[in-house]
Amino acid sequence: MAEATFTDTFNNRKLSRLQSGEADRLSSRSYNLALTGLLAYGLLLNAVMVYYFAEPLMRMLVGVSPWVLLLGYIVPTLIGVFLSAGSTNPFVSFIGYNLVVLPIGVMLTLIVPGFSVGIVTKAMALTGMVTATMMLLSLIRPQFFLGLGRTLAITLIVGLLAEVVATWLLGYRGELFDWLFVILFSGYIGYDVAKSQAYPKTLDNAVDSALDIYLDIINLFIRLLAILGRRE
Repeated sequence: MAEATFTDTFNNRKLSRLQSGEADRLSSRSYNLALTGLLAYGLLLNAVMVYYFAEPLMRMLVGVSPWVLLLGYIVPTLIGVFLSAGSTNPFVSFIGYNLVVLPIGVMLTLIVPGFSVGIVTKAMALTGMVTATMMLLSLIRPQFFLGLGRTLAITLIVGLLAEVVATWLLGYRGELFDWLFVILFSGYIGYDVAKSQAYPKTLDNAVDSALDIYLDIINLFIRLLAILGRRE
């Protein structure tokens, strides 16, 4: 399964964000309402896809090669991330956002039904609690979280490479990497929330920041689901 791990892929976009949108600034309230609404939109759309379309999609995809499914997930997701990161137009960024949310929603419709309702509910509750906690902490200590960017990025790359080697070459199937990424993406939530408040408060930055935080939350949820599923 490909990871939805594109949260800080383009670090250089920070500079362009900080230098753009001077004439298009929103009030802090409007900016944060837009960011929260966009984030809720992505998560709710995924929830609706899983709840209503899991069975039809699984029937439709029976017999489809896993490699085709993987490409169908990775390609539009990468296009969406590039589109959002490279544009200062909020409409174009929103299209990019949807190109990420929709394939991830399809991925979740294939993954989530494999777990019991109790496990999914627990994973959702834990994800919500961790997300709320990290958001609050990032607003209290933004400079601390902003200083974690390089550490988080290096840990993410090293962790992913180590997981690939351990899983595919050594056959390791334990929880170690899941716990590592739970901690990592919890930190990323705080980091991306702090970044969102450091950028000029424009609608385009609200879309881009919502995409970053959305990916953090989805990755956190998937890892918690894996941990709880092993213990069922």
